Amino acid sequence: MNTNPTLYAPAEHEAEKASNSYLMSLVVVIMGIPLPVINLLATFFFYIANRKEGYFVRWHCTQALLSQFSLFVVNSIGFWWTLSILFSSAIQVSNAYFAYTVSLFLVNFVEFIATIIAAIKTRRGEHVSWWFFGPLTQIVCKK
Repeated sequence: MNTNPTLYAPAEHEAEKASNSYLMSLVVVIMGIPLPVINLLATFFFYIANRKEGYFVRWHCTQALLSQFSLFVVNSIGFWWTLSILFSSAIQVSNAYFAYTVSLFLVNFVEFIATIIAAIKTRRGEHVSWWFFGPLTQIVCKK
């Protein structure tokens, strides 16, 4: 059996679990929980629950986790910067803050759309490799 996710045709239950790895972060957003760590934790616990699954499922769980980790870092910086502006008179709103906030929303929007597309395609059994996280996942995820 070929364990390369690009050549492997996953079974129905594998495609569903791989798709659900992307949906974990979306469920938290839909629930309306704005804290950056909650998406990461939801994806992490799903990864932990499925780390013994087949390579296709593990690969997509790992890619989803890596993308959520980077999003967590970006969102955390914006979250704490916003709190420091709100609760400190020494720190003021600047052009850099507005630029970061606009970038933050764009990154989150693109990731949201990419997550939906990845969930749909993996549910069909297609392999989805994101431009940055795909090669990184290939290095991290063991066969």
